[in-house]
Amino acid sequence: MLDAPRLPAPPSAPAEPPTPARLGLTTAVVALGGLLFGFDTGVISGALLFIRTDFALNSFEEGAVISALLLGAAVGALGSGRPADRFGRKKVLVVIALTFTLGLLAAVLARNFAMLVAARAVLGLAVGGASTVVPLYLTEIAPPRLRGRLVTANQILLTVGILVSYLINLAYADSADWRAMFAVGLVPSVAMLVGTLLIPESPEWRRGGTVTRDRSPHVALSAPLVRPALVIGVTLAAVQQFGGINSIIYYAPSIMARAGLPATNSITYSVAIGAVNVVMTIAAIPLIDRAGRRPLLLFSLTGMALSLAALGVALSLPTSPATNITALLCMVTYVASFAIGLGPVFWILAAELFPPEARARGSAVCALVNWAANFIVGQLFLPAADLVGESWVFWFFATVSATAVAFVLRTVPETKNRSLTDVQRELSARSHPHNPPRAPLPSARP
Repeated sequence: MLDAPRLPAPPSAPAEPPTPARLGLTTAVVALGGLLFGFDTGVISGALLFIRTDFALNSFEEGAVISALLLGAAVGALGSGRPADRFGRKKVLVVIALTFTLGLLAAVLARNFAMLVAARAVLGLAVGGASTVVPLYLTEIAPPRLRGRLVTANQILLTVGILVSYLINLAYADSADWRAMFAVGLVPSVAMLVGTLLIPESPEWRRGGTVTRDRSPHVALSAPLVRPALVIGVTLAAVQQFGGINSIIYYAPSIMARAGLPATNSITYSVAIGAVNVVMTIAAIPLIDRAGRRPLLLFSLTGMALSLAALGVALSLPTSPATNITALLCMVTYVASFAIGLGPVFWILAAELFPPEARARGSAVCALVNWAANFIVGQLFLPAADLVGESWVFWFFATVSATAVAFVLRTVPETKNRSLTDVQRELSARSHPHNPPRAPLPSARP
């Protein structure tokens, strides 16, 4: 005889909305996951200059040190969805903070290539989990009018984390102390670990989690109600990477050198690109909930496409002071266009579009696709540039961005100032125009 489904007892009273002070403090604690996401992906760019010498790494081993985090992040992104649904967002965030701390300690103490690769893989698990669960949690605790701003706070700290890592690399470059570069990351990781023990559980998960936890994850993600959100999220995840952002973030000094600009101080170039990324992401804060997601996406993708097309032209011309400056300006306008739109908006939509019973797993799949595309672009950019030339690679990125403009116009709904349930009803109506939208599950509230 089969046992009846075991449902936890409902809370005795509905969760009260957090006060503004508590909401701000909770956001700050959880968004440290975004800062660590950025720090751990960026710090290796400077540290590897000295690790290469200490461990006598060849080019394959250097690539492995970088890609270990990306592959770990793909696993962490996919693997965080089901635990976040089953055990709650808070518990998974605590585990993510602990994993950041253990991974950084392992990197600091690494004595050989294998230990360092293992440490980077552990950090990747934390980065992937944070890329999924942090925006998910912030989406669920925020009132609709502030949802975009709170999730953008995570993206801001991500870009700040990248910039901080570049500045730390610069500070320790003279001493060649790459272990100290990693060790600095322990400060925010321990702060996040302590802070996440004190934050409240997501009220959305507490109210709607009984049905979510008792459903099959395969049914949830394959359901007709979920499919439109999955198509939008996965497509934007791929566009964010195949639009070329990490080819600029990772390889800006190499691109500048190929354009004829001096690239003797690669860390200084990285700091400049990182600063533009931060400034423009901050500029997106008031626009996310005022202008809306769709206008920012359209503006961002259009600016990216034009900048990339112009960069390809500049790189195809004979080297001269004018073409060199043009190439540099195109890179700056490209990063600015990305940071004010596609950068933060993708992560917001990945958490907003899915219904409650599939939100964590849907966000995890989007993050998995993002990390997989990140890995592909990171590994193939330089070989492709050598094979067909930098110009053709950037024209490919421009084509992806331009095509995405049409995709956004056709499929992406506006979510500004709307309840999550209203957004899901619109997506359902779009996918089934002749059928009335399905009502939300009884246990889930907007």
